[in-house]
Amino acid sequence: MIAMDAQPNRSPIWRRLGLAAAFAGVLLLAGCAALDTQQRRWIFQPSKATWAGAAVAAEGMEERWIEYDTPSTGERVRLHALWLPQKRADAPVLLYLHGARWDVRSSAFRMRRMHDLGFAVLGMDYRGFGQSTDQLPSEESAYEDARATWEWLRREMPRAPRYVFGHSLGSAIAVHLASEVDDERGVMLEGSFPSIPDVVSTMRFGWLPVGALITQRFEAAERIERVGSPVLVVHGSEDRLIRPELGRALYERARSPKRFVLVDGGTHHNTNAVGHTHYREAVRSLFGLRI
Repeated sequence: MIAMDAQPNRSPIWRRLGLAAAFAGVLLLAGCAALDTQQRRWIFQPSKATWAGAAVAAEGMEERWIEYDTPSTGERVRLHALWLPQKRADAPVLLYLHGARWDVRSSAFRMRRMHDLGFAVLGMDYRGFGQSTDQLPSEESAYEDARATWEWLRREMPRAPRYVFGHSLGSAIAVHLASEVDDERGVMLEGSFPSIPDVVSTMRFGWLPVGALITQRFEAAERIERVGSPVLVVHGSEDRLIRPELGRALYERARSPKRFVLVDGGTHHNTNAVGHTHYREAVRSLFGLRI
């Protein structure tokens, strides 16, 4: 298994958000619906593709399908997921929530590393990603998809201790999920942030007064105070997409017990690899797992 998540060199969504903010006022003239749709495209960049190295890492993972009727519209959707079981029947289960741009296979390296720590891991694609229902995702639909997947895990593995992991945009989705349920044993967040407006404020055009125009807000800081289980926040010291101080700010809003880990030299993409030993120690000390 490759040790680093060396993704293709493309302009990430977070770098585009600063420029997107500059045009938000212009888009508003076209109507709120158009602004909302464009923000959803910018923030999620839903894709049915992955990069070659991750596709190889995903080989051998088991496929799972989660079908449900959405609470918001009642429509039937189908979510595609990848499953990495453990040999131990009593192994803890981890729901992995990925970030923007690539499908769940792009997270295969992180999923396998968390599996190496002793978790059985389920990674899911939101609507619009991979083989899941082809629909432009939104903040609301991503929350619904995460909740439906959690309910699926609850039905399929009712006795297993269940944890939530979110990377980048997935961290805000993880926080929202954990704030809504009461049976998660712990939450792990990597490359996280308090809200989308907070991320935009750190970028090149962050001085522009566009906060009120952002419809896809992902207000994780407001939600994390409601999370009742231990919270682990991990950030790379060299993360230039979501700055470490944003992860720290989210951490400060969480209730105890909690732990913040700053991985020296970690970037937005390789912190999970560089900080793997930190993860192992933190999982044991914060969650009390002997895995």
